[in-house]
Amino acid sequence: MKSKVIGLDNKAAGDIELADEVFGTEVRRDLLARMVNYQLAKRRSGTHKTKGMNEVQGSTAKPWRQKGSGRARAGSVRAPHWRGGGVVFGPVVRNHAHKLPKKVRSLALKSALSSKQAEGKLIILKDATLSDAKTKALKEMFQTLGLSNALIVAGNEVDGNFERAARNIPNIDVLPSAGANVYDILRRDVLVLTTEAVEALEARLK
Repeated sequence: MKSKVIGLDNKAAGDIELADEVFGTEVRRDLLARMVNYQLAKRRSGTHKTKGMNEVQGSTAKPWRQKGSGRARAGSVRAPHWRGGGVVFGPVVRNHAHKLPKKVRSLALKSALSSKQAEGKLIILKDATLSDAKTKALKEMFQTLGLSNALIVAGNEVDGNFERAARNIPNIDVLPSAGANVYDILRRDVLVLTTEAVEALEARLK
C-alpha cells in the first residue's frame, strides 16, 4: 500500500510503499492485550514483602500448657491470628515477568502498526532532524502537523537536537526504531514514523 510522506513543515515529500504483511495485517486485539500485559509485568519491581510466622519478632516458647488451663490451645505467640503475628500467604519478593513466544510478540507489533494505519493515525515523516534544539520551534511544527499526543519513531539513532527539543513537550515520546514497542504505540494517539524507521521495522518484522 502507498502512503504519503511529509516533512516537519507539513509539506508533501513524496510517497512510500508500505509492506502489507507489516502494516496491513489483521488487528488481533487478543495479542495486543497479551503483549501489553507481558511488557507491564516485566516492569514490575516485585519488591513487595510481608513477614511470615517464622520472621516476625516473638518468643518461640509455647504460651501456656496444652491442657488444663481452660483456654484454647496455642503453640506460638507469632501465630497469624494473634496480634503482631505473621501474615499467611502474603506477597514475597519475586519476578513478575513471564514468557511470551517470539512469534506472538512479532504478530502483536504488526497488529499495533496495522491498527494505526487502519485508523488513519499513521504519519510518515521524511526525517526527524533539527538544526537547533529549540523546543518552541518544534512545538510550532507539531501544531502545523496536528500532533498533540504522539509517538515518534526515528531511525537507528534519534537526532540529538530533535530529542532535546521534544523532551519538554508533554504527551510526545521519541524512540529509535529498535525501541518501537506495542505498549508505547497504543498509549499514544498518533504514530509518526520516519522513512528510515519504516525500513527498519519492515526488515525486523518481515
